[in-house]
Amino acid sequence: MTIPSPGRPSDLMFLLSWASHALRAEHAVGLAELGITPRDHCVLARARAGGLTQRQLGELCGVDKTTMVVTLDHLEAAGLARRVPSPTDRRARLVEVTAQGEQVLDQAQEIAAGLEQDVLAALPDSEREVFLSAVQRLVGGRLSRVNACGPAGSVC
Repeated sequence: MTIPSPGRPSDLMFLLSWASHALRAEHAVGLAELGITPRDHCVLARARAGGLTQRQLGELCGVDKTTMVVTLDHLEAAGLARRVPSPTDRRARLVEVTAQGEQVLDQAQEIAAGLEQDVLAALPDSEREVFLSAVQRLVGGRLSRVNACGPAGSVC
């Protein structure tokens, strides 16, 4: 099979985009069985520790304000999360995961872990840790922020 790339075989942007698209699609199919989306999963996972506002969760999950409201409306209607007033800021709402949300989140985490294990099984044992470490360094460093104007740290 040829690598699906519009340019050279090592076209990093296309390869990462392709891999991300394929993973997101499989993740979405697995989570659909639970009645949630990958975005719902991210919000529930980040909210689990408690004490985060809608805005903070949106930033952590890369979700804009309007989409975050729609996501939380869905999670509340499903009985998986609730918004409560912040004790320190009357304008803010904290997001709490309900008991039912905890159960669904546990199942979602199992689905994600199974998908990760299945995907990484395609690599030899000796390459898995190196691959994950490299991706973590990229995401934790050079690719840590989304900047529509240019490289991380550049001035727009």
